[in-house]
Amino acid sequence: MKTNVLSTTPQMIRSRIGKICVSITGSTVAEMIERAAQATKETTFLEFRLDYLDKPLAALPKLKQFLAEQTAVTAIATCRRAPNGGKFEGNLAAELEILSKAAASGFHLADLELESAEALKKADFQHLRETGIALIVSYHDFKQTKDLDAIFKRMEPFEPDFVKIVPTAKSLTDNVTLMRFLERMNDHSNIVGVCMGDAGIISRVLGVRAGSAFTFAAATPGEETAPGQIAARTLIETYRIDQVDAATKVYGVAGNPIRSSLSPLMMNAAFRRETVNAVYLGLQADKLSDLLTLVNEIPIQGLSVTMPHKQEIMAHLEKTDPLSAKIGACNTVLRAQDGKLYGFNTDVAGIISPLERRMPLRGAKVLVLGAGGAARAAVFGLRDKGAEVHILNRTPETAAKLAKQAGAKVIKKEAVAKTAFDVIVNATPIGMAGNKAAQMLEAKDLNTKLVFDLVYNPIETPLIAMARAKGIPVVAGVEMFVQQGARQFEIWTGKPAPEEEMLRVVLHALKQKAEEPEAPAEKPKAKAKTAK
Repeated sequence: MKTNVLSTTPQMIRSRIGKICVSITGSTVAEMIERAAQATKETTFLEFRLDYLDKPLAALPKLKQFLAEQTAVTAIATCRRAPNGGKFEGNLAAELEILSKAAASGFHLADLELESAEALKKADFQHLRETGIALIVSYHDFKQTKDLDAIFKRMEPFEPDFVKIVPTAKSLTDNVTLMRFLERMNDHSNIVGVCMGDAGIISRVLGVRAGSAFTFAAATPGEETAPGQIAARTLIETYRIDQVDAATKVYGVAGNPIRSSLSPLMMNAAFRRETVNAVYLGLQADKLSDLLTLVNEIPIQGLSVTMPHKQEIMAHLEKTDPLSAKIGACNTVLRAQDGKLYGFNTDVAGIISPLERRMPLRGAKVLVLGAGGAARAAVFGLRDKGAEVHILNRTPETAAKLAKQAGAKVIKKEAVAKTAFDVIVNATPIGMAGNKAAQMLEAKDLNTKLVFDLVYNPIETPLIAMARAKGIPVVAGVEMFVQQGARQFEIWTGKPAPEEEMLRVVLHALKQKAEEPEAPAEKPKAKAKTAK
């Protein structure tokens, strides 16, 4: 028997939904309904992952009641089997029964994986169609992005109401492959495409611009149903996905790793405050060649370059400012009107400004930890201001090379405690969230008037905590982070940066992270991958 035919035509569904579908999970139906009710504050387009429940069929009466009360909700029923990346341990017949009964429970769409559709008897498939529910045929590749046109051809015979193709981005350019596919399919308006994985975040924001009917989001951070999935509120508030259009300029932070970077939060807040039609993305760039291909294909208008690419990217720029050329490291890239890429270094301003507010740098004795891109900015910037700079690095040869170039000195670890400094600057990633490397200095080595840790996440790094315990004044890395970001914003837009707003959102996020309870270590267990 057909149900809700009017409301389940693709045209009617497209008129009801926005750009975001929130995936709802839960180990019990009560938990799922509670999360669904909360999610409706962000969007009324919800996917219920019935495969997360022990007994999906038993849950349908309560979900039916919820949908009857929440008439604005458009709901997808998904019961993905374990062989296809879901959690449902039942067979194909059991999956089909759940989806058919979901149609009678008020669900508007059913998600059937391509492998299930291909294994179904024609009569069983026709029975599902006759329930009146709109059908999504979906395909997930958890390993790679390959021939998407071939996948689409396998789906066509089923004449689904929506086609969903979800590969995994192993590189940034896999996003381009997906988006070019979506653009080629512009005659087929009901295609959904997104890339899974850390490198696939681009597709989750820009996919709708390329032609995806919608994208998927997690209800809240921690409830993701796939690698790289973004929380709904983040898509709406940080990335302003509802406003992303053909005229939206794309910027990003490129490095490895970038998962913990707060640059997207800070820069998107600045764009929002200054009403700039732009979006800023995290670009997980394992290889510079991959990043440069993406920059040209999207095209990307500007980059914040972070480790490990600050030095390597120099060779690929049309021209750099004298500071970048002198330092040999660039952290800011601008695509000019001629389409060519130009490099700048705003790290120096981010380091020098906070220090100059606290002391005269001419004649100051400074210890810089590290010899990478950030350290080079610190050493050259401090030398330009007349400071006496000493470098401590775990690879002495790199420190010696930098010292020779900048007119600085190399110091050995055993000499640090015996030497009095005005400032110690940590320009390594040690202490950063997720970085487990041992500290370069011990408490006895902090013979200094001031400690400046360029690591901004967390606010209270182990080095800063050590300095505070000794009563030494500190400069948190968030000052440098906001300063260098503000200069980048000005280079890209020509507008004064809203520094107070940028600092506010970053401090708020860091304080929230600091207050989060530490997640317990997971016990190793066999677990099926989940999709979208």
